Amino acid sequence: MKRILLAAMLGWLSIFASGCAVSSGQESSSQYVDDATITARVKSRFAEDKTVAATRISVETLKGVVQLSGFATSEAERQRAAQIAASVPGVKSVQNAVQVRAPQS
Repeated sequence: MKRILLAAMLGWLSIFASGCAVSSGQESSSQYVDDATITARVKSRFAEDKTVAATRISVETLKGVVQLSGFATSEAERQRAAQIAASVPGVKSVQNAVQVRAPQS
């Protein structure tokens, strides 16, 4: 009985240690965690920066590639968001789809 229990535990351990895919084989669980960490760091740096409105710019990361979307009030804010994202460790590239739109009253 102990051998069966031990074999079952080792089987489960090998499944979890092998890096099961998170979403349809696109990312391993460790890559997903790395991407989530990158996204959190970019958002945090946006919140700390006085020139970037963190609430208007969305951040998504897939395999180290950061995708920015949303709206900026100036080209300078749009470019600053990309600079901040590119400076985060682990970022391979930044795709900046932020659109410049005049502030609404």
